[in-house]
Amino acid sequence: MARIKTISDDALLDRLLGALMERGPAGLTFANGAKAVGLSASTLVQRFGTRDAMIEAILLRAWHQLEAATAAADRDLPLSPAGAIDLLISLMPPEKAEENATDGLLLLREDIRNPLLRARGAAWGRQLATALGRRLTSHADEAERIGWQMASVWQGAHIWWAFTRDKPAEAAIRETLEDWCRTIGVD
Repeated sequence: MARIKTISDDALLDRLLGALMERGPAGLTFANGAKAVGLSASTLVQRFGTRDAMIEAILLRAWHQLEAATAAADRDLPLSPAGAIDLLISLMPPEKAEENATDGLLLLREDIRNPLLRARGAAWGRQLATALGRRLTSHADEAERIGWQMASVWQGAHIWWAFTRDKPAEAAIRETLEDWCRTIGVD
């Protein structure tokens, strides 16, 4: 007879994501993951089989959440350059800027190494580029290209902010994106 789950899969993965962010992929074990979520290590082994499968499941859940947040922002924000900037800022809450610029890079490394996670990242990139491009031009043949450019500027601005930190993350990144929009003539 199967045991009743005391924590849903989504809630478990959300809690494990916190442990993964805290310890990094190399530091997350069944033992410390179990401690972080209040279950036994054997329960995690039963659910995931291997540590790598657990990390993959956690990161797939994170991609799912990012795709959902992107879809919600795409649905709710105006089709304008300012809407594109707001969409990107909404995906990078100021209170998470430090975490995303440091610990998030460790997770990104795992996403790039794992073919399934890399495919999810590529799919999200296309989703994001499409959402941004629709806000930057009415020319369908140019929208994806310009959307990818804006996404690249956003990521670069975030990385350079992590080094300089001369102003709050949101202000620095917004300023860079606004300047880029003016440069390509879509402000």
